[in-house]
Amino acid sequence: MQIRLLKSKLHMATVTHTELEYHGSITIDRDLMDAVGLLPYEQVLVANCNNGTRGETYVIEGKRGSGVIQMNGALARMAQPRDRMIVMSFAFVTRTEAGRHHPQVAILNEQNQIVEQWTADIE
Repeated sequence: MQIRLLKSKLHMATVTHTELEYHGSITIDRDLMDAVGLLPYEQVLVANCNNGTRGETYVIEGKRGSGVIQMNGALARMAQPRDRMIVMSFAFVTRTEAGRHHPQVAILNEQNQIVEQWTADIE
């Protein structure tokens, strides 16, 4: 049996842009992606801390060092620039793997800089 656990989390990311006229997704600074082990096109759950909305999409790689967190397509309707978001991805693991699994988490400030980080190797 496999269970679904948190794999990666960007906590309190600040939306920098929204782009309604786009095919969908969330654009994330590649440095932030690397910090928590997110991959291009990986499915994520996005939660808006300002208004409580949630949505699923996939990650598009943004320019390194840009701090970009851009909501694209339909998800652009769930956020405004400066809204604070939680971006989460999940992994399926066996119960044995679950005992040694640790998610990669980065807590961000309002400029999308990492202020705290917990990391571990993800198998």
